[in-house]
Amino acid sequence: MAYVGAIDQGTTSTRFAIVDHAGTFVGMAQKEHAQYMPQPGWVEHDAVEIWANTEAVITAALADAGLDRTDLAAVGLTNQRETTMVWDAATGEPLAPAIVWQDTRTDALCRELGGDHGLDRFRAKTGLPLATYFAGPKLRWLLDNVDGLRARAEAGEVRFGTMDSWVMWNLTGEHITDVTNASRTLLMDLATLAWDDEILEIMGIPKSVLPRIVPSVGLIGRGRGVLDGIPIAGILGDQQAAMFGQACFDPGDAKNTYGTGCFLLLNTGTQAVQSTKGLLTTVAYQVATGKPRYALEGSVAIAGSGVQWLRDQMRMISDAPEIEPLAKSVEDNGDVYFVPAFSGLFAPYWRSDARGVIAGLTRFSEAGHLARAVLESVAYQSRDVLEAMEADAGVDMVELKVDGGMVVNELLMQFQADILDVDVVRPTIIETTVLGAAYAAGLATGFWSNADELRKHWAEDRRFESSMDEGQREALYASWQKSVAKSLNWIE
Repeated sequence: MAYVGAIDQGTTSTRFAIVDHAGTFVGMAQKEHAQYMPQPGWVEHDAVEIWANTEAVITAALADAGLDRTDLAAVGLTNQRETTMVWDAATGEPLAPAIVWQDTRTDALCRELGGDHGLDRFRAKTGLPLATYFAGPKLRWLLDNVDGLRARAEAGEVRFGTMDSWVMWNLTGEHITDVTNASRTLLMDLATLAWDDEILEIMGIPKSVLPRIVPSVGLIGRGRGVLDGIPIAGILGDQQAAMFGQACFDPGDAKNTYGTGCFLLLNTGTQAVQSTKGLLTTVAYQVATGKPRYALEGSVAIAGSGVQWLRDQMRMISDAPEIEPLAKSVEDNGDVYFVPAFSGLFAPYWRSDARGVIAGLTRFSEAGHLARAVLESVAYQSRDVLEAMEADAGVDMVELKVDGGMVVNELLMQFQADILDVDVVRPTIIETTVLGAAYAAGLATGFWSNADELRKHWAEDRRFESSMDEGQREALYASWQKSVAKSLNWIE
């Protein structure tokens, strides 16, 4: 069998890719799913739609490549992390809409759980602050607010999971999650890689609803239905999968993924570095029978979804790629700054009271200035994260590997290099998230022999070097910081 498959269950779409031994894509299919926003700050998905789309893209990608499922040596999975759902243990029927990672309905609950201890109450064990981002508070909210759910959960009739668990339940019949996704729940101890009984008691979560935690790279089960009999051999949260796809296997390796959100991860090896600068400590991956590898992460809520906002709500563009020529229609940002705090601000601020701001508007301002400000906001937020990361890890980065859909935007990539004063390196394959899931499955089953073989697949496409003088760089960044300050304390 000459191919490996990978499911990428993302925030806005699901896709299936087929990869050959050289790490080249030979087939792919993708399908979007609906975003539901029933109240301000709420974001939901229909899990039934997502599973139907998963089956559809697997079938379509195999047809696209002219292959049968039996041509696949193994299949891996990567997924949007933190998105939380519950389903009936007997029927598999969802018991509520999935609460998406961007959703902020648990803000008051997080403050309540923190109590006198504050939002870092569980950070020493979990590496995470109490924030609306994570799955544990979302699960508690569901138990408290869906009629009859808590009683059913305590009776053992309910299953909880992030989207990897939901896909795996339908694909293999197993109720599992991997260490990377479990590390994003606020419920797992980073040292033991097990659910923490003390935190579960404080949060009021019955242990019976939780999935079994497994390594990221290893044989998990065998597929049913469209992947009947095929080994399922890897699970990685989307950002950890991108790290795997970028071959960031060594301590000090870093990557930034520009997708719906923006996520910068630094490999810290077998050491779980605790952040003092507002970053997250997370599991990077674990190979079966091996020690876990950890990472520092800076998470930005709004990156590509800011472009979607310009397209869908503001109707300034009709297709996402149109933002680059619109932004190039002006020489600079015209002193316009966009702080996309639609769901508060994530790292390094962790301010759920923030809301979106457009600052610096004058009658001179035009559509091109706002388009440019939307793109530049992604680069500024990445600098916020990178500076915190350098301080926490005691490193000075000289280059940053980048991936994700937005890296085809060369205006953004050049501005990113300018505002960081660091080389930004784009690989030949930018779809590293789904590639990382394929690598995990292939590594687990011997399709690839070791990490060195995967490193050889990585190749540089283009390197963006800073061409901005320091005075201009710091003046722009100071105005960004002033704009961020204006976004705070909006929600009392």
